Amino acid sequence: MRPISLRFEVMSLAVINEHRDLEPWYRAFNDRAWGPARVCTAAAAHHGPAALAELFPALGRRIHDAGDKDFDAVIPAALAEVGLPVELARVAYRDDVDERMRTSTARAQQLVGEGLGTPTIAVDDVAFFGPVLTSIPRGDEAVRVFEGARLLAGCRAFTELKRARVDELSFA
Repeated sequence: MRPISLRFEVMSLAVINEHRDLEPWYRAFNDRAWGPARVCTAAAAHHGPAALAELFPALGRRIHDAGDKDFDAVIPAALAEVGLPVELARVAYRDDVDERMRTSTARAQQLVGEGLGTPTIAVDDVAFFGPVLTSIPRGDEAVRVFEGARLLAGCRAFTELKRARVDELSFA
């Protein structure tokens, strides 16, 4: 709808929450998140940010849209879909990219502040947590949402806007 320069970087909830006391179900969720985050980190490191911009949505479609939680199947399928080496899936079980992932996450937290999560969006040198949406806006509505977020980001006094989730998540 309008040209923008978009760049994905890894910000990992697993990293943010690794030393926090969490409810058991959320600890399990975070512990499982290391694998896909490691693969995304390695893809960006070895194939550039454009690879991450393709891989992240491919993983999201499988995990969130299709509800597939078998990461041993999801990760190689997403890598193959976007033309990345399927061997990158092995990184999910190694910690050699963890320091790079921690650095990327720390960079995002420096922009938006401690205690906030994902998504972190930086627009015109201003960063904020969100927007969190229950569905993906399209067309003119997407432009309005983007411009609204950009307008709020430009107001230094703005810190938060939140309401209860009323709709189920839809990634269609």
